[in-house]
Amino acid sequence: MTLPRRSFLKGILATGGAMALGTSILPETVMAKEWPQNAFEAENVKDVLLKLFKTVTPKESNQIIIDAPDIAENGAVVPIEVTTKLPKVESITILGEKNPTPLVAHFNFANNADAWIKTRIKLGETSNIIAIVKADGRFYMAHRAVKVTIGGCGG
Repeated sequence: MTLPRRSFLKGILATGGAMALGTSILPETVMAKEWPQNAFEAENVKDVLLKLFKTVTPKESNQIIIDAPDIAENGAVVPIEVTTKLPKVESITILGEKNPTPLVAHFNFANNADAWIKTRIKLGETSNIIAIVKADGRFYMAHRAVKVTIGGCGG
């Protein structure tokens, strides 16, 4: 069966309208009710840790692996991957140490979820990427230096 182009487009538009209407009537608990806005607005790593976790002393761990390029030609799009084999992972948080607002992302995990994320982040300049993992009520961290080049020319 072939679907005429016009019918297909009408179906897509109707679906989009229904989705837009549906998001406005979803309960608040489904949306980002507990958004840590004050942590995302913090201006240094210490303040982020205090506002998000009420601590500033995560333990360094070699069980957290940050896969990121040594040199990023474009600081606006830096691909990273964070994995860990720590048991009972509750969250993974990514910080750009020298960003004006260092908190880049915060991911919460359900029970028995694989502790793995892959995303692209923005770095304002050459700095450390810091991954904070909350596992079994404790905080662990790892970091990796990424050099951001100017204009992708290596200069």
